[in-house]
Amino acid sequence: MSNIEFMQGNRACCEGALAAGCDFFGGYPITPSTEVAELMALKLPKAGGTFIQMEDELASMGAIIGASWTGARSMTATSGPGFSLMMENIGYAVMTETPCVVVNIQRGGPSTGQPTMSAQGDMMQCRFGSHGDMATIAVVPSTVQEMYDLTAKAFNLADRFRVPTFVMSDETIGHMREKIVIPDAVDIVPRKPLAEGKLPFEADEDGVPGFAQFGSGHRVHVTGLTHDERGYPDTTDPEVHEKLVKRLYNKVESKRHEIADYDAVNTDAEIVFVTYGPCARTVRQVLHDHPNEEIGHLNLRIVWPFPEDLLKLFSNAKTFIVPELNLGQMAREVARHTTGQEVLSMPKLGGHIHTPAELYAAVEVRQ
Repeated sequence: MSNIEFMQGNRACCEGALAAGCDFFGGYPITPSTEVAELMALKLPKAGGTFIQMEDELASMGAIIGASWTGARSMTATSGPGFSLMMENIGYAVMTETPCVVVNIQRGGPSTGQPTMSAQGDMMQCRFGSHGDMATIAVVPSTVQEMYDLTAKAFNLADRFRVPTFVMSDETIGHMREKIVIPDAVDIVPRKPLAEGKLPFEADEDGVPGFAQFGSGHRVHVTGLTHDERGYPDTTDPEVHEKLVKRLYNKVESKRHEIADYDAVNTDAEIVFVTYGPCARTVRQVLHDHPNEEIGHLNLRIVWPFPEDLLKLFSNAKTFIVPELNLGQMAREVARHTTGQEVLSMPKLGGHIHTPAELYAAVEVRQ
């Protein structure tokens, strides 16, 4: 039977990771994510896993990449400044197709910014922060329950697509406490092993190679350089580079509709809120306070790859309203995939989420 607990978001992240079989954590403490590392330090060794505090975030990312190649389900947790330091090794994880999970409990920036306040300013960074063309997966919880569920799901997505997968939470969700239901078990989808006769980076029909785990008898060369299907560097042949980068990109982007995870409410509405993360909570309150009004709501639990066709669910929509704790990062993405509807960006900085009155005022103007 499942258990019901009252739990902090960062603890729920830790519990979701453990339930998903995480057995290696390499990290460095930073507000407001530190509770994730503290709890993993306490609980992971008891579950037979390994916790290591590295000297900084660059080394933390390198540690979980190395651990993943030994077969571990590996994870780190950080916030904005540390996330920036991880970018070079995140690009390395993309190029080497290393499955791992990176939790980012976002805070106000740039730079040191607001260590104890909430923000969503890293949403574009997790998609475009490392140099070169790449595709990533990012889950975004709006409740403590989703922090548990989506952290566990992130490990399966990372292993299936062989990509670093991000849990893009924030201080609001990380530090709030709510009732959650902890299931007896979560689904664990193991990574696909390298088949007999296949080269280490020779993709299957789904665009994803089998995983040649270190110590399993395969000879594999892992490099961040452009490489052929053997893993050997080939940096000067344009065709090799184009084929590799397009495959790394398409193995995720071609499955965007399969990866999509969302809630759609009142799909006949003309005014529709599009949210991810904590702003969804305020929109749900608006819908609760005005039950007789047709106000639509699309909440994305997975933001990258962006599920562009979901906007078509709201065929009568005239206005999409996008509240965010940044200056409108995802509003631009919504606008890019609309077919002429108005897109109203509602940015907010400073660390507090929108109030129901602020959001409903935008609705009233358009009624």
